[in-house]
Amino acid sequence: MSGHPVQLKQINLTVSKDQIRAALEVIHDVRSPNQIRQEASEYLEKVKLDDEAPHHGYTIAADQSQPPVVRHFGLSLLEHAIRHRWNEYTLEQSTTLREWELRLAQNLTDQDPSYLRNKIASIWVDVAKRSWALDWMDMDECLTRLWDGPLASKELVLAVLETLSEDVFGHEDLIAGLRSSDLSRACFEIFTPMTVLQDHYSSRGTNINVRYGDEGWLSRMGDLLEWCISQEGTHATGQACAVKILVTLRSVIGWAAPQSLSATRMTLRSCQALRSSHLPIQLAAVDTLHILSSRTKLSEGDLKELVAPMFMTDTVDLLQKLYDWSCVDATDIDEEKYLLLKKLSELVFNVGGLLVDHSTLVPIDSSFSVFLRLLINIAKNHSLQVSVCAMHAWVKILSSEALVSSPPVASSVGELLEVCSQRVIKYEALPEHHPDPSVIFLNEDFDSMPERHAFLGNYMRFCKMITERIVQQSPADALFHILSSAEQVISHLYDGEPAFGMHSYSRTSMPFLKMDAQCSILEAGLKGSVRWLGPGGHEQEVMLQNLKVWCERILGLNFEDPSVKERVIQLAVGFATGPLKKDARFVLKIFDYILDTNYPDDARYPSYSEAVKDLQSLCIHELQRLAMKFPDYLITIFDEVEHKVSRVSHAVTRDNGVRNRYHSVLFIITHRATSVNPQPRQERLEAFLQPLVAQWQSSELTESLSSFNMFCELLGCGGIQQYVSKRALHEMSDWSATPLDDEGKALQMHMQHALEKLPLRATKAFLSVSVEKLEPNSTAHELAGRLWEKMIPMILPNLLHMIRQAHAFHDAVNWKGLPPEMSGIVRRILTDRFWQVGISVGSRDEFYAKVGDTKNTVEGLASSIRATVRAVRETGYKLLCYMGLLGEHFYSYKELPQPLSAALFTEAHALSTHQMAMLVETIRPVIENCPVASRSHFLPPILAGLFEQLDRKASDEWDKIEQKNRFSEGRASLDEEMRDESVLRQLTYTSVMLVVGLLDPSKPNPPDAKLTNGATPNGLQHVEHGNVRSFILATPEILKPLILFCTHAIRMRDTRSCSFITRVLGSLVPEFETAGEIDTEVREFLSTEVLKACITSLHDSYFVDLQKDLAQLIASIMIIYTPRTKTPRQILLSLPSIPAEKVDQAIQQLYKAHQNTRQQRAIVLDLLESLRGVSISEQGRISKSDPRKIRSAIQQSYMSVDMQEDGKVKEKSPDLGGIADMFGRP
Repeated sequence: MSGHPVQLKQINLTVSKDQIRAALEVIHDVRSPNQIRQEASEYLEKVKLDDEAPHHGYTIAADQSQPPVVRHFGLSLLEHAIRHRWNEYTLEQSTTLREWELRLAQNLTDQDPSYLRNKIASIWVDVAKRSWALDWMDMDECLTRLWDGPLASKELVLAVLETLSEDVFGHEDLIAGLRSSDLSRACFEIFTPMTVLQDHYSSRGTNINVRYGDEGWLSRMGDLLEWCISQEGTHATGQACAVKILVTLRSVIGWAAPQSLSATRMTLRSCQALRSSHLPIQLAAVDTLHILSSRTKLSEGDLKELVAPMFMTDTVDLLQKLYDWSCVDATDIDEEKYLLLKKLSELVFNVGGLLVDHSTLVPIDSSFSVFLRLLINIAKNHSLQVSVCAMHAWVKILSSEALVSSPPVASSVGELLEVCSQRVIKYEALPEHHPDPSVIFLNEDFDSMPERHAFLGNYMRFCKMITERIVQQSPADALFHILSSAEQVISHLYDGEPAFGMHSYSRTSMPFLKMDAQCSILEAGLKGSVRWLGPGGHEQEVMLQNLKVWCERILGLNFEDPSVKERVIQLAVGFATGPLKKDARFVLKIFDYILDTNYPDDARYPSYSEAVKDLQSLCIHELQRLAMKFPDYLITIFDEVEHKVSRVSHAVTRDNGVRNRYHSVLFIITHRATSVNPQPRQERLEAFLQPLVAQWQSSELTESLSSFNMFCELLGCGGIQQYVSKRALHEMSDWSATPLDDEGKALQMHMQHALEKLPLRATKAFLSVSVEKLEPNSTAHELAGRLWEKMIPMILPNLLHMIRQAHAFHDAVNWKGLPPEMSGIVRRILTDRFWQVGISVGSRDEFYAKVGDTKNTVEGLASSIRATVRAVRETGYKLLCYMGLLGEHFYSYKELPQPLSAALFTEAHALSTHQMAMLVETIRPVIENCPVASRSHFLPPILAGLFEQLDRKASDEWDKIEQKNRFSEGRASLDEEMRDESVLRQLTYTSVMLVVGLLDPSKPNPPDAKLTNGATPNGLQHVEHGNVRSFILATPEILKPLILFCTHAIRMRDTRSCSFITRVLGSLVPEFETAGEIDTEVREFLSTEVLKACITSLHDSYFVDLQKDLAQLIASIMIIYTPRTKTPRQILLSLPSIPAEKVDQAIQQLYKAHQNTRQQRAIVLDLLESLRGVSISEQGRISKSDPRKIRSAIQQSYMSVDMQEDGKVKEKSPDLGGIADMFGRP
C-alpha cells in the first residue's frame, strides 16, 4: 500500500469488483459444487492478503450500487488490514485507513442494513483502540458531528460507544489491554459532563485533549433516550434507538463516575423507560437498572442520588405493574415475557440487597410497604427461578436488625410462612409430568438434573432460613401457625391417597412427601425457637409446654410407612436436642421411643425391606446423637439403658455389625458422661474394645494378610478365579442377561459372611463415636486419645496390610489363577457402573431399577465382588481419618509414615480413576489434621507418595482419553468415553483442590492436642511454626512431585482445574526469586517446564477460555525471573515466528506494566498472537448461544454450588457418588 491516498494503485479494479461479487455469489449459492465453492473461498482469502486489499475494500464498501453482502466483504478487507497489518503501515497509510473509515461512516444511510452499520462501528473501534488519544485526537468531534445527523448515524455512534466501552472496560480485549491506561482515561473524559469534571475531578491532571463539547456522551444519550420514550407511539425507529441507547448505557453505567450518572438523571430516565409498552425497551431498561443497582464502593451520597429513586412509590408501583404484566402461564410460556420476568426478579433482589445494606437511605414508610408487597408477590410466583430471588431477598431482610422489627415486615410474615410451607416439598421427587405449575416451569428452566437438584436445595434452604428467622422474631404466633398447619396435614396424610401397603411402598409417595415437607418446616421453626430462648419467663414456659404436648401427641400416632416413621423420629430428636433439651424426662422418653421402634421386615417386598433397614440404621444414629448430647441424663439410668439396648439389639438383628452399633450407644454414654469415676470408666471402655483388638491381633488374620491368595480367601473370594475360568465369563457378552447358578449364589453369600467377620465395621462403629463432634483438647477428646493410644499400635499393622491388599486386588497381575487370555476380565469385573445425566441412556430411576434386577445374574456376582473389596478399602480409609482426629496420639508414632505411605500408594496405580478420587477425598483430612509438631516426620513420605501416584494416574488416564477420542467408534464407545472423561475430571479437580488447600497462605494450622504427659511426642523435638504452605515450600521431598503434578495439570483438559492450578503456580513464582539452592532449581523448572506447558495450552483451542490465566502466569514468570535467569527468554526465542526484538520489547513493556495485570496479560497475548488457539465459535464452526438461554450470574449461583445466606458461594468437593454396586452392604 502506498503512502498517500492519491498514490494508491487501482489495478484491475472493475475486474476485482466483478470477481469478488461472483465469488461471493458462488459461496452463498446452495447449488454451487463444493470444488467451485472452495476455489471461490481461496480467491477471497488471497484478496485479503493482497497489498491493495484495503483500497479494494474501501472502494467496494463505498459503492452504493453494490449489493450489501459485497459491501460487507469490502469492509472485511479493511478490517483484516487494520487488525493484522496495522503495525506495518506508516503514519500516512494508517491515517488514510482512518479517513476511509470516517467517509464510510458519514455516508451511511437509513436504508443500509444494520449489519453494515455494526461492521463499520466495529472497524471504527479497531482503529480507535490503535490510534485514539495517540495520533487521532478529534475522534470525539467526529462522533459528535455524526450524532447531529439522522437516527441511522446516531445508532452508528451508539454502536461505536458500546463496543469501545466493552473492549476497554468489559472484555479482556488484547489491543485495548495494551493501551488500557490511555483508553480508559480518554473514555472517562468524553463520557463525563464537563460540569462534573470541573466540580469533582479538577485535580485530575491530563495532557490529552480528546473531548468535544461540554455535554459528554452520558448527557447526550440521556437526552435522546428521554425524547425516544416520549415519542415512542409515533416513531417506530425511535423504539429501536431507545433500545440501542439503553444497551450502550448498560455497558457504560458500570464504570462511569457516579456523579455523572446523578447529574444526567440516569436512574430516573432508566426507570421511565420501564413505562414503555415495547418489550425490548423494557428488557434493556431492566438490564441497565440491574447493572446500576449492582455497583459497589459507592459513597452514601452517591447511593442516595442513584438508589433512592428506585424506592420512590411511583417507581415501585411501576415495577409492580411491570411484574403483573410479565407473568406468564406455565402451560403457555411466552419466552420474551418470561425472560423479562426473570430479569425483573433479579433487579428486585439487587434493590432489596441495597435496602438491607443501606436501610437509612429509605424511610420506613408507605413506599417500603409497597416494595415488600412486590417481594411477596414475586416470592409467590409459580416459577421457582423467578421466586428464588425474592426468597433470597427476604432472608437478607429478616436477618437485618434494622428492618426485621419494622411493622411492614411484621405484617408480611404470615404470607411468607405460607409460601415456605408450600415450597419445601421435594419437587425433584415429583413425576416429570406432574400438573403442578412449578414442576412445569422447572422442566422448562433446567436441562441438567444436577443443576436442578442444586437449585432446589438452595431454594429449600432459603425457605428454612426464612422460617427460622420468623420464629426467632415472633415465636408464639409463628409456632402456633406452623404447628396447627402441620397437625392438619399429618392428620390427613392419606386423604385422597390409597392406604399404605408393603407391596406398594414408595419413597416418593405423596403422603411421605407431605410429611417430609411439614417436618422440614417444623425443624426450621425449632431452630428459630432455640435462638429466641432466654433465661426463662412465663411466656417461654407456656411455649415449651405447648411444644412438648404437641410432640407427644404426634408420637402417639401410628405410622405404617417406615419412611414416614423416619421423619417422625428425626423431628422428635429435633425437639429433644432443641427447645426441650433441658427437659430430662422428655429426652429419656424420646430415647425409649426410638428403642421401641421395630418394624417387621419382609423380603418379599425389596423396596419395603430396604426402607426397614434404613429406619433401623437411622434409629441407631439418632440414639448415638442423643447419647452424645445427653450422656449425663442417660448415665443416671445406665443399667436400665444397658439392659434395654442389649435386649433390643439381639431382638431386631443377627448382624454383629448392627449389634456393635447399638452397643456403641453405651460406649458413648460411658465415655462422655462427666459424673463417672475415671478409673472404672477407663476399664469399662477398654472392655468394649478388647474383643476388637484381639481380632486385629489374631495370628489367623495376620497370616491371611500375608499373601494375596490368602487375602482372597479371607474375603470369601478364594473361589472367584476358578469360577470365572470354569464358566468362561470372558466369552459372555451380556452378564446382566446370564443367570447366576447355585455355585455363584453360594459365592455371594460366602463373601457377605466373610465381610461380616472382619473387625472393620465394629472398629469403625466405636472409633467414630470416640472422636465425632468433640473439641480438640476437651476432656472427652483427651480420654479418647489415651484410650486409643494403646490400641492403635495393635490395630495399624494388619489394617495397613488390609488396605494394601485391597488395592492389589485391582491389579490383574495378581490374579494368577486366570489364563493369560482372561487377564482383561479383571478390569471388567472391577469396573464400577455409573449413571450420569446427559450421558447415560434412560433415566436415573430406570438405571437403578435395571441394576437391582441383576442381583441374581453374573453381573450381580461382579457387583458383590466390587462391593466387598470397596468396603474393605473405604472402611480402612475412614478408620485412618478417625485416628487422625486423635491428634498426636496418632501422628506421633515414628514408625507410622513410611508403612502408611506404602499401604496407601504402592499399589494405588491399579485403582480405577473413581477409586483414586475416593482415596484422595477420604485421605485428605489425614493430611490436613497433621499437627505442626509432627509435620517434619509425617507429611513428607505421605505427600510425596500421593503426588507421585496422582501425577502418574491422572497423566496416564488423560493420555488414554486422548487416544480413545482419536479412534472412537459407535455410540456405545462414545458413551463410555464420556463417562470416563467425566470421572477423570472429578479426580483431577479433587487433586487440584487438595493442592489449593495445602498451598493456601491464609490457612491456619490445626489445633495441637495436649499430650498425656505434656512432653514432646515420642521424643520428636523439631517443631514447625509456619503454616503448611511454608513447610511444603521448604521441603524438597514434597515440593518436587507437587510442582511436577501442577505442571502436568496445566495440560489436563479440565478448564476448572487448570484455572486453579495457574493461580496456584502464579502464587509460587515470587517465592523462588532468591539465590538459594532450592530456589534456583525450582526457578529453572518454572522457567522451562511450566512456561512450556503454559505456551502449549495457550496454543490449544480447548483452553481458549483460560488464555487470560495462562498469560498472567507467563507474565509473572517473565517479570520476576528474567532479571535473574535467561531461561524464559530462551524458551520464547525457541518459538517459531517470534523474533528476538519482539521478545525483548515485550520484556521491557512487562517491566513498565509491573502494577497493571491487565496490560501484562495483553502484552503476553500480543507476543504469542501467532500461537494462540482460537475458539470453535470464532472459527465459525458453531453458532454462539441463544442469549435467552444464557444464565445470569445470579441464576448460575443458585444452581451450581451451595450458597450462604449472604449470596456468596461455598466451595465444595465434587460429588463422587453414583456407584451402582448395590449388593454386599458394607
